[in-house]
Amino acid sequence: MALASIPGKLAEYTSTLGLNTIELDVKDENGEVAFHSLAPSLARQIGAAKRYYNPKKVATQIHQKGMYLIGRVVCFEDPILAENRPDYAIRTTGGAVWVNHAGLGWTNPYDKRVWNYNLAVAKAAVRAGFDEIQFDYVRFPSDGDIESAVFPGKRAEPMSTTIARFVHYATNRLRSMGARVSVDLFGLSATRNLGVGQSPRRLAKIVDAISPMVYPSHYGSGEYGLASPVSVPGKTVGRSLRDFRRQMRRGKAQLVPWLEDFSFSGTPTLTHVQDQIRAARRWKTGGFLLWNATGVYTTGALTTP
Repeated sequence: MALASIPGKLAEYTSTLGLNTIELDVKDENGEVAFHSLAPSLARQIGAAKRYYNPKKVATQIHQKGMYLIGRVVCFEDPILAENRPDYAIRTTGGAVWVNHAGLGWTNPYDKRVWNYNLAVAKAAVRAGFDEIQFDYVRFPSDGDIESAVFPGKRAEPMSTTIARFVHYATNRLRSMGARVSVDLFGLSATRNLGVGQSPRRLAKIVDAISPMVYPSHYGSGEYGLASPVSVPGKTVGRSLRDFRRQMRRGKAQLVPWLEDFSFSGTPTLTHVQDQIRAARRWKTGGFLLWNATGVYTTGALTTP
């Protein structure tokens, strides 16, 4: 959303050869909502609603270029809502708001008020013209002192059931407005249970698309039998997508992976990005998304065969 506030930045992206989709933050991992006037009243009350961009103008701008617009809504990591409405938050055994290792508060995945807040933010984006809502951090926390986390209203059910119930609840309501719904998942969530409630098998029966974050740099040595997963990005992406295909085979969702256009060791090469794209195509995905935290993408990545 900060990039979208820079004059001319969206126009720069929409002129990128080979690009047909823009994903834009609607609500981010800091709890900020990108726009003010159309934001839910609670977002304005707690100071979450900002003025990074006008959602209606952005949707018009993207659509005039013939492009598809996805709105990213971060769900349960929400330090602003957790701080201002601690009754919505995961708590500690001492009653304080629980925070992860980065000091960020999380809201309670069992609390339907939290569901409705995230849904209200998503609905506002759809009304403004966004084509799809992609839920991120649609899971339980993965780091921090998990043992001290208290979940008011916790139900006797697997975490994956809780997450699937929220996704089903939100998806039905957003689809009735004409929007598609997708979810971001950890790249290893199809390979093994990560203990955060992400089940590709369950979610593939609910949403329109699943976007696993299959970033080669995020896999440790030895994963998928590879000594250095980041050194063989095509193989790493392919083996992760293989597991997602297996988990999603009885669902209806498209597989649209997130690929990395960044490097922790320097500038990413065109080959590094292209190897991942080729792997996605080999597994006949419904497209792919590229990610770079600074918003700088490799020239030719979308046009080089």
